[in-house]
Amino acid sequence: MTVPNSFIMSSHTVNYSTSAREYGLIIHSEVSIGYDIPWRQVNQILIDAALNTPGVVDDPRPFVLETSLSDWYPVYQINAYIKQADKMAQIYSDLHQNIQDKFNEAGIEIMSPHYMAVRDGNETTTPKEYQKSNNPSNKAGEESKSE
Repeated sequence: MTVPNSFIMSSHTVNYSTSAREYGLIIHSEVSIGYDIPWRQVNQILIDAALNTPGVVDDPRPFVLETSLSDWYPVYQINAYIKQADKMAQIYSDLHQNIQDKFNEAGIEIMSPHYMAVRDGNETTTPKEYQKSNNPSNKAGEESKSE
C-alpha cells in the first residue's frame, strides 16, 4: 500500500499493529439469541468462547454488550482483546467457530433475525452431535416420533 507523504504529514495516522502489541486491539462480533435464553447464560457462553480462542488475551478480560432489544431477539456483542493484529482474520474465524461450538454444546440455537422456529415437533437446528437428551427442543421431536 502506498500512502502519499502529504497525507501522512497533514493528518493523524495510527499504526494499529504497533499499538496492538503495546495496548491490545479490540475485536468484536455480534450474535442474536432468543429472549427464551437467560442473558447471563449468553454472556458466559460468549466469554468462554472468546477465552478459548487462540490469540485472544485474558487480561483485559473479554466482555459482552447487549446492543439491541429487537422485537424477537436481543443482540449480544462479544468484545475481546488481541495482541497480534497481523492474525486478526484467523482470530475472528476461530472466535466464530468457538461461538458456534459453545452454543451447540449448550443446546442453544443461534437464530438468524428472520428465522422462525415453531416447536410443533420439528427438529432443532443444533447439529446432532451436540444434542443432549435433556434439551427441551429435542424432547418435542422425540415425543412426536414415539406417537
